[in-house]
Amino acid sequence: MTPLSSTDYDAIRLSLQVAVAATLLSLPFGFGVAYLITFAKFRGKMLLEVLVNLPLTLPPVVVGYFLLLLLGKHGWLGSLLNEAGIRLIFTLKAAVIASAIVGFPLLVRSLRIGMESIDPQLINASRTLGARWYDSMLSIVLPLSVPGLIAGSSLMFARSLGEFGATIIVAGNIPGVTQTIPLAIYEYASSPGSETMALSLCLVSVGISMAVLFLHEFTAKKMTRRG
Repeated sequence: MTPLSSTDYDAIRLSLQVAVAATLLSLPFGFGVAYLITFAKFRGKMLLEVLVNLPLTLPPVVVGYFLLLLLGKHGWLGSLLNEAGIRLIFTLKAAVIASAIVGFPLLVRSLRIGMESIDPQLINASRTLGARWYDSMLSIVLPLSVPGLIAGSSLMFARSLGEFGATIIVAGNIPGVTQTIPLAIYEYASSPGSETMALSLCLVSVGISMAVLFLHEFTAKKMTRRG
């Protein structure tokens, strides 16, 4: 195994930063969407489910291209941000947004599984006692959804670590700035004689992912025992 270079350590650091930021950014939105799909009754619910799960079926490059059209200099949102002096494309922020969108369905799915395992009688009892919907959500749904929250966060974190297609479109492959582990591996694999360096980063990626997935499996078993 070839020793890691300073650029490799930068790629590892940036990958962890992107994964953590994408997961934290998605948590409140993921919880809200999962709550709506699980407990709310409204027209267009199926459309919401389709839109939430769409990034799972689309190639990540397609997601990245749509983000480029939206957040680019001449994009609808990008032009507004550009007037405000905010630049997203080819920055680490763009990598975070791309990873958050691609991993969002995994977070919502795990949260839904956790919420669907909650006894409806608990919520009905709280409503009978005069609790508002947000009181029931904060005092019953949120605490009982913690295992699903942890499981979904770990899955999304792992997915964000491996995000490549959307990231390279909107964030580029700039060493020390936006180059994450998958992008660094891609660069090594494209360069003759750098196979051992690519393998070293692959092993690091496997180690991190295995640790995260062990946490996910542990949490999933805990949810099963509770059910």
